[in-house]
Amino acid sequence: MMNKERHIIEEGASMIDALARLNSLSGQVMTLLVTDNAGVMKGTLTDGDIRRALLRGVALDAPVSEAMHKEFRFLRDDCVDVSMLREMRRLGLRLIPLLDACGRITRLIDTQLTRTVLPVSAILMAGGKGERLRPMTLTTPKPLLKVGEKAIIDYNIEALAGVGVKNVWVTTNYLAEQLEEHFATPVGGIEVRCVRETVPMGTIGSASLVPLAAEGDTIVMNSDLLTTISFEDMYLRHKEEKADVTIAAVPYNVSVPYAILDTDGSKVLSLEEKPSYSYYANAGIYIFSNSLLATLDREERTDATDLIERAIAEGRRVTYFPINGTWIDVGSPTDFAHAQELMRHVRLTTSSAN
Repeated sequence: MMNKERHIIEEGASMIDALARLNSLSGQVMTLLVTDNAGVMKGTLTDGDIRRALLRGVALDAPVSEAMHKEFRFLRDDCVDVSMLREMRRLGLRLIPLLDACGRITRLIDTQLTRTVLPVSAILMAGGKGERLRPMTLTTPKPLLKVGEKAIIDYNIEALAGVGVKNVWVTTNYLAEQLEEHFATPVGGIEVRCVRETVPMGTIGSASLVPLAAEGDTIVMNSDLLTTISFEDMYLRHKEEKADVTIAAVPYNVSVPYAILDTDGSKVLSLEEKPSYSYYANAGIYIFSNSLLATLDREERTDATDLIERAIAEGRRVTYFPINGTWIDVGSPTDFAHAQELMRHVRLTTSSAN
């Protein structure tokens, strides 16, 4: 989030003062937010607003209230409307104020730095041993293996930071001390908190160790993924569907190299030559309602599939979200090499663009 104080000016300040403040913002978002002496937001002010006021005959020593734009857009900090924020971004608005119930500015969003603000927590599962990647994982936990210049898990932390998620937890077990040391300093501007399993708790059981709010939703994901998933799109789908669980899914095709018989008893009805079948596979990224996560038992080992099947049996709403973009499960030497090549290509493309 931005330093809001640099953008706030009281309505009694002169337009000369405002011009000086705007000049100090050169290279940043050159917009001031006008408040009364109680801190309640009253309008916005740009150099264009001041120019138009001067053309109307307003004096330079006049208060900024005579030049400010009174019809401004904002969001409520206690319940950020993600759809409305997306629309503001589409309209090209860059500086978005978040207000409390009294209309005071609590924080600012620069949509070029933080595209959205998802009202969710996040849990990254990082307790596995990464046995298929040995010997690399004999002394380093898989999430801390570097792909390009960064640890695998840091790409995911930074992606969550980019959509405004601040409450991020990492569950650890194998070589936990290294992960705890890694997150002793913020990553992507987020102070990541670690919670350690004392025994293996399955692919989601350790979520029971995280103190989540009673209401709301939480992104739960494997920490060893590289993906360009749109968390914003996934969250909006989750809310539109009123889901308890939304599963990120990747297309998975199966090709059979033989002719397949369609039969009725002993009778062959037809043959299909070398058919292909398309499915959706679990991508290891979920949004769970906190009420469902609260049903996890700390004394039981639970995999994500167990919890999802239980939710289906209980009649809860379970939906899926197709990933449109990159998804790599860095689980084998081949996958690791693929990830390294992908990041090398990204670095070369970025260097060429610059």
